Amino acid sequence: MSVTRALLALFALSALFATATPANAAGSPTPSTQAAYFAAHLSTNPVYVTDQLPREIPRSQAPAFAKLAKRTGIPTYVLVLPEQDLGGKGLLGAVHDRLGRDGLYVLVDTSGVTDAVAYGVRAPADDAATVALYELPYDAGPLRSFGRFVDIVAQGSEKAAARAEAAREKYAEGDAEPDLMYIDRTDRKNQSFLTGVLLVGLPLLILLLVTYVRRWRHVLLKATGRAKPDRRRAPEWLASVLALVTAAAIVLAAAFTFDQTRSGAASPPTAADLSSRVERVAAGLKQDSVYLDPESPRVLDSHQLSHLHQRIQEFARTDGGGPVSVLLVPQLSADESAGSPEAFADAVHAKLGKDGKDSKDSGGREDGLYVVADPLRGDIDVFNYGLRLDSSRVFYDLPESIGFGDDTAREADDHLLGDRLEDLMTFLDKSPRTDEPGTPSGLSTKAEPIEDHALPPLFSGDFWPGLLVGGLGALLVLGLVTGVLGIVGSVLRRRHPVPSGSESAYLQEPSDPSVSYLRTTAYDELGALSEEFLDADDADADGLIGRARAWDCLDAAMLLVDGDRDRLTATSHADDSNVADAPDIDPATLVTVIVLARAGRAALKGEAYDLCCGLNPLHGPAVDRHPVRVSAEDRRRRRFPVCDGCRARASREPGAAHTLLMTLPAPGPVDGERDRVPYAVLESPLSAVPDGIPRLIDAVRELAGVE
Repeated sequence: MSVTRALLALFALSALFATATPANAAGSPTPSTQAAYFAAHLSTNPVYVTDQLPREIPRSQAPAFAKLAKRTGIPTYVLVLPEQDLGGKGLLGAVHDRLGRDGLYVLVDTSGVTDAVAYGVRAPADDAATVALYELPYDAGPLRSFGRFVDIVAQGSEKAAARAEAAREKYAEGDAEPDLMYIDRTDRKNQSFLTGVLLVGLPLLILLLVTYVRRWRHVLLKATGRAKPDRRRAPEWLASVLALVTAAAIVLAAAFTFDQTRSGAASPPTAADLSSRVERVAAGLKQDSVYLDPESPRVLDSHQLSHLHQRIQEFARTDGGGPVSVLLVPQLSADESAGSPEAFADAVHAKLGKDGKDSKDSGGREDGLYVVADPLRGDIDVFNYGLRLDSSRVFYDLPESIGFGDDTAREADDHLLGDRLEDLMTFLDKSPRTDEPGTPSGLSTKAEPIEDHALPPLFSGDFWPGLLVGGLGALLVLGLVTGVLGIVGSVLRRRHPVPSGSESAYLQEPSDPSVSYLRTTAYDELGALSEEFLDADDADADGLIGRARAWDCLDAAMLLVDGDRDRLTATSHADDSNVADAPDIDPATLVTVIVLARAGRAALKGEAYDLCCGLNPLHGPAVDRHPVRVSAEDRRRRRFPVCDGCRARASREPGAAHTLLMTLPAPGPVDGERDRVPYAVLESPLSAVPDGIPRLIDAVRELAGVE
């Protein structure tokens, strides 16, 4: 009987080892549970950073987490892992039970601190986690979130509770959210474009508007008879200075306002970060054909694992069959393969380097089928490296119940992966063989490039098109302002016509002046110009320009009187109508002296006087060129510079415009009556009046033979 019991015990023990051996040889660490695996690592290092998130949390950041953890002042154990089911609730307790050490246990994923529990120590874990959750935006990053958590823990329970309550009141309802800490590349493009638009648009608009509005205002005041001398008018160069200051201010403001340099909190991974998981999985597959990720929940029990090994061995012995490697590893967007099972399988296949028979296209790498099964999502993908199977059928025609699972599988914690892998082996057994070894399906096995979180410089990219758009925008605004001010000016000119007897213009001057009137007026105007020229202030640029124009006018006028103003008062006859009282100075010359003197006086006052009224030069500055008839016989119209009064009369009575043309006594005997003729037909520099004051000055100098 004792022998029988001994045999039964020996059989049971043999069966136990037969069942346990595959599980232990599956490439997972000696501890058979997820919690035991983490506890084993925390026993040697209080901070564990997964190798599955190099794009978001590189493993090389572990020292930074460890440095922050020391600031709590109590034993702190940190797990930085991919997102866990149910937020990892219960995982920290299980790890603590396995580790058997008191302290603050913290779970961190890509979103930040997700769970924290204090065992045997006093620490406001819940309040600190609440503050880290509410006070930081979702793009703050896990390291900054853990840093905020540590700061709150270090403040003590009382302050942490108050801070947590304030955070709940402010953010818990969802009405308010912390401002994002980072911008993306699209935001940077918009910033660059806006900076370019403002940098050209605003300074150019200032230059254009100031110049145009100043001229518009001056013309409007002249047209409405309200122009007054203004010696304190702002210098024209002030607009240029203001534009330069605005441009500099825009550059500085943009540089300080748009000072972001990164689009995310993630640090760039090192080459070791990107290869760590692939090396780990490849090392595990060298020990066994089934690799169970130790960081993930266990989805295969011992019986399922043992049976899967048996099915793999049977498939390897079939015609056209061969090695099958099963990788029960999560596929995450932040891993080295960017969540691509094709890229992950190819990287592991390239890393393995097992000895064995190579297929034609294997390039010296391990042949066989690679089955990537995601223990978190439950997806299954199959890739063929060198077996005589139809790769397209294995990849594309895999039944949905195997590749993705049905509703029951999706709702199960283990996604029924044990049963579905069993079905997969049956599908492979029944798959037709090919004459030539197969290769992967032809899909790209290249992982997405690592995102560069460094933003491009502000003054690059869309900044240059922004400069062009800014210039066009300034011109568009100027066009709109021009149209509006044109309408406003028309309304104001109608509402405020030049009153009779106005001092601002010489609109009441006669169109048939007598010689005595011209002589007296010329004498007075030339004397006034001489006095004002001597008293003029040329301290600023406007004064210098006006003084130069006034000197040209004074010089030309003095040439006409041979440098002697008193010649204008010399008389030989008393007739005050059509008799030449000063025989050596003809009427046309007298009018020329008057026009030059008045233009010089206007220049000293800073008033525009480049064109004189072409119908009657005694009327003063012209406001526009207007088509008018200058003769009763000739019905053709000529574009003449006209003052506001002549323009209004010509518009109302086009056929009577020629009556406004100034007439002067025609050349003839000094002591006889002379007919009056239009001034423009006389051979005199006065005929250059329609071409502007500068041309009139040149004509006088040409007549006098002076350069």
